[in-house]
Amino acid sequence: MDAAELDRRALAHDGWIPPHLVSWLVDHGHADEVERQARSGDWFCAQAWVRILVEEDRRDEALEVLGPYLATGWWEAAHRVAELLEGWGRVDEAIAVFRANMRPDGRRALKYFALLLARNGRGDEAFGLLLPHLDDWFLADALVEASAGLGRDEELASLLAARVEAGREGEWPDRGGRSTRPGNAVDLLATVRERQGRVDEAIALLRTRQITSVNGRDQLADLLARHDRIEELREYAATDPLGDAAQCLAEYLEQRGDVAGAIDVYRTLAPEDMPHTAVLLSQLLARHGRGDEAIELLSSLPSAAGGDEDWVVGTLCTLYIEQGRAEDGLAHLDGLKARVGGESDAEASEFFRLRTKLLVACGRREQAIEEARARPGSAGWYEARNLARLLSDAGRPEEAVAVLDPAVPANRKALAAHLMAAGRIEDSVALFRDPVEEAEPLRTRIWPAAAP
Repeated sequence: MDAAELDRRALAHDGWIPPHLVSWLVDHGHADEVERQARSGDWFCAQAWVRILVEEDRRDEALEVLGPYLATGWWEAAHRVAELLEGWGRVDEAIAVFRANMRPDGRRALKYFALLLARNGRGDEAFGLLLPHLDDWFLADALVEASAGLGRDEELASLLAARVEAGREGEWPDRGGRSTRPGNAVDLLATVRERQGRVDEAIALLRTRQITSVNGRDQLADLLARHDRIEELREYAATDPLGDAAQCLAEYLEQRGDVAGAIDVYRTLAPEDMPHTAVLLSQLLARHGRGDEAIELLSSLPSAAGGDEDWVVGTLCTLYIEQGRAEDGLAHLDGLKARVGGESDAEASEFFRLRTKLLVACGRREQAIEEARARPGSAGWYEARNLARLLSDAGRPEEAVAVLDPAVPANRKALAAHLMAAGRIEDSVALFRDPVEEAEPLRTRIWPAAAP
């Protein structure tokens, strides 16, 4: 197996025992199987086995396990070896290992190598490695991180400011309808300015952005919260159409004990018009002993506002169970299904999964199993996995195995888990075994000597 194939498998979680099942093997006394698979080319098993060896202070053995992976030149293996060496104070060796396994086109490897250098007093070298890649948003972000404490903030800020001023038309808009390269130039420049203590400039920069939210976090809102500029945050939250700034404000208030204020923030956003806000508010209410109010909020959410969307209904069902009101939840779900009607097969399957969850919480597991068996399309992979889970949770793992067709790729992970629960470890592991050559034998020395 070469480095490219290792990289593909690591990204796709394909061809190896999944991490959660590796953890199950370790937790249930099957570390010997994990070791065997680690030495046969399973990277996820190798990581778990190395963790065990490190915890037992068996350092040389841990490095030996990683040897065949490192011998392929795979950067992720070099990263793991370097992490261990760095943690043991062997920094020069860590740097040498990573440097010897760098690829010219490896963005992720370059980022982690530069940060390794920066953490260990070689920030200027890291800066020099990353600077030629300033147009790449991923590596530019690493450059800003690696440059902290170097005294080169003004130099970096000037470079980023030039990129902002040179913004081009026609791509993703960052500033005034223009785009920059890197695409996060404004964000990064604001980060540098904040680090310099020039908070007003950072805020002004972010206000030029049309969008400051990424993955549900709003950089401008977080900046205002960090510096306790709450009135400005309130004003911003009132105008943010995504609701992320309001979430930031509510979290800030809740952390400081102002639960009523946090609730008011969400209520002013008209949660009946924003299902995401309604869910956040319901979870806030439940965290503070107001579960019945949380249930009332979501159960009365109109269909037009997302009240019948499966993720909202799923949150509501969880609330019913947590509040000891599973029977009420079952009645609500059945009533909702009757009102909605005509849903797609996928929606019908999800509603049925929630129904079985509520039935189990009501102490009616056998009814849930029988309904799952009788359900039309129960041979389909989604329905079969739901039935198998019910059977396994009832202590009947062999029956769970029997309902899952091993020829269906979508069943593989679930079937493996149920085989493990049934004590059939070898059969479970075989589902992930590929006919590949055994790992390359260990070399006498798997990393270069430490740089002087």
